[in-house]
Amino acid sequence: MALSVSALRQNIYKIFDRVLETGVPVEIERKQGRIKIIPIKKRSKLDNLKKHKIMACPPEEIVHIDWSKEWRP
Repeated sequence: MALSVSALRQNIYKIFDRVLETGVPVEIERKQGRIKIIPIKKRSKLDNLKKHKIMACPPEEIVHIDWSKEWRP
């Protein structure tokens, strides 16, 4: 979806910040055509990953578990 020039003018700094943070280009529609605002330095897709807490205990606790009683050769 392209923005109008008026919408760009009202929120230009927010739009620029969003493009730089997400790396997603924004299109601006004008009577003569469309203009695309894109960041010069592409961000890695991995930079957009969010940290999730998936473990209920610290990782050190799992590393030092004694499995010798459970192990059967």
